[in-house]
Amino acid sequence: MRTFFSPGTSLGTLDAASAATLIAAASDVTLILNADGTICDMAFRNEELFADLVDSASWMGRSLVSTVATDSRAKVTVLLREATTNAESRWRHINHLASDGRSVPVLYCGVQVGQDGRIVLFGRDLRAMSQLQQRLMNAQQSLERDYSRMREVETRYRLLFQLSSEAVLIVDPAKGRVVEANPAACSLFGATAEEIIGQALPSIFDGEGLTNVQAHLSAVRGGSQEEAVSAQLGRGKTGVDVKQVRVRASLFRQENLTFFLVRLSAVPSDSVAPLPDVKTKLLKAVESAPDGFVVTDDTGNILTANAAFLEMAQLPSENAAVGEPLDRWIGQSGVDLDVLVSNLRQRGTVRFFSTILRAEDGGTVQVEISGVSVRNGGSHTSFGYAVRNVGPRVQSPVRTTKQIPRSVEQLTELIGRVALKDLVREATEVIERLSIEAALELTGDNRASAAEMLGLSRQSLYVKLRRYGLGDLATADES
Repeated sequence: MRTFFSPGTSLGTLDAASAATLIAAASDVTLILNADGTICDMAFRNEELFADLVDSASWMGRSLVSTVATDSRAKVTVLLREATTNAESRWRHINHLASDGRSVPVLYCGVQVGQDGRIVLFGRDLRAMSQLQQRLMNAQQSLERDYSRMREVETRYRLLFQLSSEAVLIVDPAKGRVVEANPAACSLFGATAEEIIGQALPSIFDGEGLTNVQAHLSAVRGGSQEEAVSAQLGRGKTGVDVKQVRVRASLFRQENLTFFLVRLSAVPSDSVAPLPDVKTKLLKAVESAPDGFVVTDDTGNILTANAAFLEMAQLPSENAAVGEPLDRWIGQSGVDLDVLVSNLRQRGTVRFFSTILRAEDGGTVQVEISGVSVRNGGSHTSFGYAVRNVGPRVQSPVRTTKQIPRSVEQLTELIGRVALKDLVREATEVIERLSIEAALELTGDNRASAAEMLGLSRQSLYVKLRRYGLGDLATADES
């Protein structure tokens, strides 16, 4: 340790108070010990540290060893021995106990002063560093958990990719080459994965099929939800005879790169004859319709859905909907869909069934559903649903003073076609509107008196007047 060159000259004559002030300012906590390690005086520059230490006010006259945690007592013994033997004293990490039982870390260094063997311990508060280390450790553990979870997810999807019975290719859009192929694709091509990987698309598909596939990939890259296209695998390029396949692609991102996931399904030679052109146009019209259209089996699981429904439900592709129950998105609970299906089974058709559609992003949309029951032969039944977004129409203030509220008979006719909550809401609105009209009539269109009669504030009454289109709204705004 290098000391001052001339302390007598540079420091001058320091009295005890000045020396104590200097020593206390040199560290966060300063302890003065007798030769036997008993605390005879102490100073805290940090009041928060003083309050955090358990029984710190009663340390006077106690051994330093009794104030520290069990795991730090050996360090205290070494620290005092180094201070009393004039050996080079090193900084030691000592843990005190807080009032709530946790450890309070303090970094100590000791030096012996005077002729009576007294020791001065200088301590630095390490709580901020300890908290920083704890946050760093928590962040590292969180990263480890996320990394482990990502590896588990990758393992699961890798297993699904390998075990899938559907032929799947991963294609690099920039180069147009296959970067990965699953065993089902190898079986379809009659080749090994090493022979398929690196192949360009023109070497896989022939003739018009290649043009269809390239147009399909371009449309998918542009964000369109395209239906599958037909193509042919060529002889001599994949090592197999010509095969007719259906090709459907979708985009996915991996490590900031975009790839095509191309699914191929072989078309059996004895497949059903194609639909007439008129029916094909009808199917395309349904797929492109602005209203959603969904077909389910008799258990309510989705068989197919058009692009409009996928957009309303915020689904990335039809695959995310197929096989899922329709009540996952339709209705506030399973009751709405149960009522709808029950009516379809009894009547065959349902019109203008009011409910909500819950999107994947958490939003809700007011919709009207018209449904039809279709028997496929035998005892199998399918249900088709046309889903129309009526949110803007429901929310727009289109009511006028001439509009007549629904009667009880009109509301009764909606039972079975409209969910109970919507019937209750409609009945409540009818009663509320009639009450406001009666109050305005009794008070001679005096809004202040009408609001008092109805137990409403004037502002609440004006909101309801605008909602139902009652009275002179301009007058209400002026008042």
